[in-house]
Amino acid sequence: MESKRQTKFGRQLKKDLAEVFQQDTMHFFGNALVTITEVNVSPDLGLARVYLSVFPIKEAEKVFQNLESVKSEVRLKLGKKIGSRVRIIPELAFFHDDTEENASKIDRLISGLNIKPEE
Repeated sequence: MESKRQTKFGRQLKKDLAEVFQQDTMHFFGNALVTITEVNVSPDLGLARVYLSVFPIKEAEKVFQNLESVKSEVRLKLGKKIGSRVRIIPELAFFHDDTEENASKIDRLISGLNIKPEE
């Protein structure tokens, strides 16, 4: 369970990271459309788990490989943005949020069932 402090810091990081990513989208993501879905912060605020949704899904692996190689650059830009407000710039860990893809798979499966409505 996250504390109010963690939740508030996570929301602020989400906003600030979105701005960092918007400044140089092509450099970080190429042609993929990437959305930050959630940011979870450790209790000591030293680690931020950033969950990203990637479209098209086939670009996800390439996006995450690129993010791993530019992680320090992203953290540096984030630090310049939030450095005056916090003592520690959190380490960043990027994860793929596949909630939307799973929901669409389930939706396709359900719509593929030939269930007649009850009368």
